[in-house]
Amino acid sequence: MSLVNIEKQGHILKIGLNRPEKMNAMNRAMYHEIAAAYHQLQHDPELRVAVMYAEGDHFTSGLQLDDWAGVFANGKGIEPGEGELDPFHITGEGLTKPVVFAAQGICFTCGVEMMLNTDIRVAAKGTRFAQLEVKRGIFACGGATIRLQREIGWGNAQRYLLTGDEWTAEQAYQWGLIQELVEPGEQFDKAMEIAEKIAKAAPLGVQGSLKSSKIAVSEGQEVAKERLFPELRPVMASEDVKEGIQSFLERREAVFKGK
Repeated sequence: MSLVNIEKQGHILKIGLNRPEKMNAMNRAMYHEIAAAYHQLQHDPELRVAVMYAEGDHFTSGLQLDDWAGVFANGKGIEPGEGELDPFHITGEGLTKPVVFAAQGICFTCGVEMMLNTDIRVAAKGTRFAQLEVKRGIFACGGATIRLQREIGWGNAQRYLLTGDEWTAEQAYQWGLIQELVEPGEQFDKAMEIAEKIAKAAPLGVQGSLKSSKIAVSEGQEVAKERLFPELRPVMASEDVKEGIQSFLERREAVFKGK
């Protein structure tokens, strides 16, 4: 049985953790299956957005540490293989297409860190989050120390990174770490609803919006300003722009092709 369910639904790629009997603990095999799904999302021209979710009662209990100890000790970190793209984006190529994240139950350590490398987050009420690494003798190495303070503020981030304490979905919603708080069992449907809206939008517009936003965060606002109109120019020459204008004039829903 695959450790990750990967399914195309139109322009959406569904990526589902599938080790519920182990509370979706991530071993190295699961990591590589997720990394292969991310590569598929990035390089399949038909795909425009992904939904990451998990089977069972919990998103993930975290990394299976006994399977990862040697990797952490190598000094190089987690390395995706051929035909893979790191879902934590610590190494290698980053996604240019959005990912919608849906969590339930417990979402610990690597679950939070994968969430931090997604773009829109949904969680069921009662979901619990934590970075437990300091309780296991290490520190968070999947991006939490890099991204969490940007998301929830320095003090909030250190409050949980340095103690290993849990926080709730309700706190995450208050901080803006998640964008939708739903009843248990509704998280996947809500994530799909959002993904379907993204899939219907102009792909070049979506990817341009995401790229410009990422440039502003990673390289600063001044760099993002300089690159704004040069990045927009090829989009304005696309067939999708013509379709967007024509559909507006004809009062109909646009059908975009990503060209």
